[in-house]
Amino acid sequence: MGMASPNAEGASNSATPLILLPLISSAFVPLDSMPGWFRPVAEYQPFTPAIETLRGLLLGTEIGHNGWLAVAWSLALTVLGYRWSTAAFRRDPE
Repeated sequence: MGMASPNAEGASNSATPLILLPLISSAFVPLDSMPGWFRPVAEYQPFTPAIETLRGLLLGTEIGHNGWLAVAWSLALTVLGYRWSTAAFRRDPE
Protein backbone atom coordinates (compact mmCIF):
# COMPACT_ATOMS: atom_id res chain seq x y z
CA MET A 1 0.00 0.00 0.00
CA GLY A 2 2.91 2.28 0.63
CA MET A 3 4.31 1.93 -2.88
CA ALA A 4 0.91 2.76 -4.41
CA SER A 5 0.64 5.97 -2.39
CA PRO A 6 1.93 9.23 -3.83
CA ASN A 7 3.55 10.41 -0.57
CA ALA A 8 4.21 9.45 3.05
CA GLU A 9 0.99 11.00 4.34
CA GLY A 10 -1.06 9.00 1.85
CA ALA A 11 0.75 5.79 2.81
CA SER A 12 0.05 6.30 6.50
CA ASN A 13 -3.65 6.99 5.88
CA SER A 14 -4.26 4.19 3.38
CA ALA A 15 -4.60 1.52 6.08
CA THR A 16 -7.27 3.44 8.03
CA PRO A 17 -10.23 1.56 6.47
CA LEU A 18 -8.62 -1.74 7.52
CA ILE A 19 -8.76 -0.63 11.15
CA LEU A 20 -12.55 -0.45 10.94
CA LEU A 21 -13.08 -3.97 9.55
CA PRO A 22 -12.94 -5.79 12.92
CA LEU A 23 -15.49 -3.32 14.30
CA ILE A 24 -18.07 -4.30 11.68
CA SER A 25 -17.50 -8.04 12.09
CA SER A 26 -18.87 -10.51 14.63
CA ALA A 27 -15.99 -9.84 17.04
CA PHE A 28 -18.03 -7.80 19.51
CA VAL A 29 -21.65 -8.54 18.58
CA PRO A 30 -22.95 -11.94 17.40
CA LEU A 31 -24.37 -12.04 13.88
CA ASP A 32 -27.76 -13.22 15.17
CA SER A 33 -28.32 -10.03 17.15
CA MET A 34 -27.39 -7.60 14.34
CA PRO A 35 -30.09 -5.70 12.44
CA GLY A 36 -31.20 -7.20 9.14
CA TRP A 37 -29.63 -4.51 6.94
CA PHE A 38 -26.25 -4.72 8.70
CA ARG A 39 -25.90 -8.48 8.96
CA PRO A 40 -24.81 -9.10 5.30
CA VAL A 41 -22.11 -6.44 5.66
CA ALA A 42 -20.69 -8.16 8.72
CA GLU A 43 -21.20 -11.68 7.41
CA TYR A 44 -19.39 -11.31 4.08
CA GLN A 45 -16.14 -9.67 5.09
CA PRO A 46 -12.79 -11.35 5.87
CA PHE A 47 -12.71 -11.02 9.65
CA THR A 48 -16.00 -12.74 10.47
CA PRO A 49 -15.08 -16.30 9.33
CA ALA A 50 -11.70 -16.06 11.06
CA ILE A 51 -13.28 -14.81 14.29
CA GLU A 52 -16.03 -17.44 14.21
CA THR A 53 -13.44 -20.18 13.58
CA LEU A 54 -11.27 -19.05 16.48
CA ARG A 55 -14.32 -18.69 18.72
CA GLY A 56 -15.47 -22.21 17.86
CA LEU A 57 -12.03 -23.71 18.41
CA LEU A 58 -11.54 -21.95 21.74
CA LEU A 59 -15.01 -22.77 23.07
CA GLY A 60 -15.05 -26.29 21.68
CA THR A 61 -18.15 -25.68 19.56
CA GLU A 62 -18.71 -26.55 15.92
CA ILE A 63 -17.08 -24.21 13.40
CA GLY A 64 -19.07 -25.37 10.37
CA HIS A 65 -17.88 -23.90 7.07
CA ASN A 66 -16.17 -20.91 8.72
CA GLY A 67 -12.79 -22.66 8.79
CA TRP A 68 -12.77 -23.11 5.02
CA LEU A 69 -14.01 -19.56 4.49
CA ALA A 70 -11.19 -18.21 6.68
CA VAL A 71 -8.61 -20.20 4.71
CA ALA A 72 -10.13 -19.07 1.40
CA TRP A 73 -10.14 -15.39 2.46
CA SER A 74 -6.53 -15.70 3.63
CA LEU A 75 -5.38 -17.27 0.37
CA ALA A 76 -7.32 -14.79 -1.76
CA LEU A 77 -5.92 -11.80 0.11
CA THR A 78 -2.41 -13.25 -0.05
CA VAL A 79 -2.61 -13.71 -3.82
CA LEU A 80 -4.13 -10.25 -4.27
CA GLY A 81 -1.44 -8.64 -2.12
CA TYR A 82 1.32 -10.50 -3.94
CA ARG A 83 0.06 -9.50 -7.36
CA TRP A 84 -0.47 -5.89 -6.33
CA SER A 85 2.96 -5.58 -4.72
CA THR A 86 4.80 -7.16 -7.65
CA ALA A 87 2.96 -4.91 -10.11
CA ALA A 88 3.79 -1.84 -8.02
CA PHE A 89 7.43 -2.89 -7.64
CA ARG A 90 7.93 -3.58 -11.36
CA ARG A 91 6.36 -0.30 -12.39
CA ASP A 92 8.73 2.22 -13.96
CA PRO A 93 9.78 4.97 -11.53
CA GLU A 94 8.35 8.33 -12.42
